[in-house]
Amino acid sequence: MKTLSTRQKCACRIVALLLFLPAVAQAQLISVRSVPVATTEQFLVVPSQNLGMGGVSIAYDDPSLDPFINPAKGGRLRGVYLFSSPVFGNITENNGSVRTLPLGALLGSARWFGGMSLAVQQLSGPERPDFIRWRPAIDVAWNSSSLLADQNRNNLYAAGLIGTKFGGTGISLAAGVSWAGLKAMHGVDFLYSNSSRLDQSGHIVDYRIGLLREKSRQPSFELLLLHNQIRMTHDIYYDSWFWGRPATRELDQTNTWGLHMGSLVPFGKKASRAGVIFTVNRKSHPKIPNYELMNIPRDPGNTWAFNFGAGLALANDSGAVAMDLIFEPIWSNTWADAAEPVTTDRGVIIPAGGKTVENYFHFTNWLARVGVSLKDNKTFSFQMGLQARFINYRLEQTNFINETRRSQKEFWAEWTPSLGFRLNFSSIQIRYSGRLTAGTGQPGVASRGFPETAADASSNFILAPSGSLTLQEAVVLTHQISVAVALHAIRP
Repeated sequence: MKTLSTRQKCACRIVALLLFLPAVAQAQLISVRSVPVATTEQFLVVPSQNLGMGGVSIAYDDPSLDPFINPAKGGRLRGVYLFSSPVFGNITENNGSVRTLPLGALLGSARWFGGMSLAVQQLSGPERPDFIRWRPAIDVAWNSSSLLADQNRNNLYAAGLIGTKFGGTGISLAAGVSWAGLKAMHGVDFLYSNSSRLDQSGHIVDYRIGLLREKSRQPSFELLLLHNQIRMTHDIYYDSWFWGRPATRELDQTNTWGLHMGSLVPFGKKASRAGVIFTVNRKSHPKIPNYELMNIPRDPGNTWAFNFGAGLALANDSGAVAMDLIFEPIWSNTWADAAEPVTTDRGVIIPAGGKTVENYFHFTNWLARVGVSLKDNKTFSFQMGLQARFINYRLEQTNFINETRRSQKEFWAEWTPSLGFRLNFSSIQIRYSGRLTAGTGQPGVASRGFPETAADASSNFILAPSGSLTLQEAVVLTHQISVAVALHAIRP
């Protein structure tokens, strides 16, 4: 069998790439969630070498993912490659499934590097209960809960990057852009649990500029600037016993500006390293949907999100052990605007545009990852890992109309064990990664002793619950298969 050079072997390990940046941003796009909703990993369209190791990322390189978190890391690549990484996932209790097929190509030379990709996806929504509706046959279109077209939606993802290396300096500079055309996002259905049909449409666009300075066995430094936009429209249909009501339209919008910095310091004789990261996100929410669960409407809001992380990786010829610990303090402020003058209980007039309700959130979240990789020989390797996310927040809500205040605390933990293996055959690499997430499900709000179904599917929105949270737990199963082929190497 033909053997590969060290450079070709290294390249084969990093060719399974896809460029949907918002989906895989990890620490660079900080997740902000106020309810433990279970959703399929529909944005997992980038194959990750470390997915089976719990997703460790700070001190242990993930060659198949790193270039598209920070595009400047694409400067590590040499050669011309083709790749694909199908994903299959589902949520238990018939709460939805996902099938994704990405295809792409990547080019790297001594000075220039770049790539392009395309992914198509099918989402299956959760099963809705069927109710008897006494309506004329002409109105049958409203009874769409059993229609195939309303249970399955197609999404499209496309992206590209380009960058250059400055010879002799160890510096790489690159820019990347990605776009997602969405007909559905998992979990949004539960936000409108009393609706008969929900039509979603919109897009996500992400722009990134990255800088990397690294030389062999020397401390490295990375810098990343990003801008991310979410624009979604929700058309919600409700049925009565005899006639359907006109659709209600809600807008879902968020703008994020982010800065990320990181540094790695090697130690020991092998590839052992220690690293630190710092990230800040400034999020503005021009439009937040008025979900059914809310006892008050909401409109705009702002969020400041930070993370501080440290990682350690110990590696030798037979394998590696790596771990991450990240602290995420987050402050968010959302409010409701008066559409017209409103009189409070004390007779004070709130003018149009004034605040009627205001919510302050303070999150103190923690994220821990640990992973192990074992190499039996040059052909086969095995991975296992665990990720634990702890979410804790306090909500302070002021109602200016009733002139009342309330405070609410919530906490939950999400556990994600994972495993994987890799096979190398000459210029072909095959990788499988699987993981299971527990601790989430269909959240609700306890009201008069009965739970009301709710969920917040978007990681960039804050849902202010009207009461203590309840949870119908579900498990998310995800399988990713990556195949990469190295066509040939480009000589410097």
